Amino acid sequence: MKKTFVIILGPHAVGKMTVGQELSKITGLRLFHNHMSIELARKLFTPNEMDEFQSLNRTIRQNVFDLFAKRELPGLIFTYMCAFDLQEELDYLVGPIELFKSNGAKCCVVELCADFDVRLIRNKSENRLLHKESKRNLDWSESEMRATSEKYRLNSYEGEKLPFENYMKLDNTNIAPDEAAKMIKTYFAIGE
Repeated sequence: MKKTFVIILGPHAVGKMTVGQELSKITGLRLFHNHMSIELARKLFTPNEMDEFQSLNRTIRQNVFDLFAKRELPGLIFTYMCAFDLQEELDYLVGPIELFKSNGAKCCVVELCADFDVRLIRNKSENRLLHKESKRNLDWSESEMRATSEKYRLNSYEGEKLPFENYMKLDNTNIAPDEAAKMIKTYFAIGE
């Protein structure tokens, strides 16, 4: 199987990690969800140490990308909440894509979207709370979801020009994570 790098984008509690877990099961790609680095950095730095937090978070992610792109390791699934209205966010994503492409990998970007009310329910899911310690304070988590969704555009516009060659947008409001993963695998012909 050709090395494959999949980025799953979308707003809070849309199902990025859960769909990534299911995609990992059926493809053998390893999952690196965004909170794996966030939660470690949170444990080491206080909210007043944002520069240090961001530096560690970026360093962890870059090291993981380097290892998976440059070595004989299975492909990687990375989840990320992108502010589509900030050019620097899109530019950030192009970096690891170019790194993987330059090392012969197939690169795919999936954008998930779902109704806000459905995401509020998913925000309380057992799987989410198990893997994302910072989301366990549900009052704070829901408040943060609302505030960030008002401040940033967390999904692309229909037909918006994005800097991704292999891209799909999937409304998973009424689609189970395992079905979404199968759709992604088929759409990009992962493993073929």
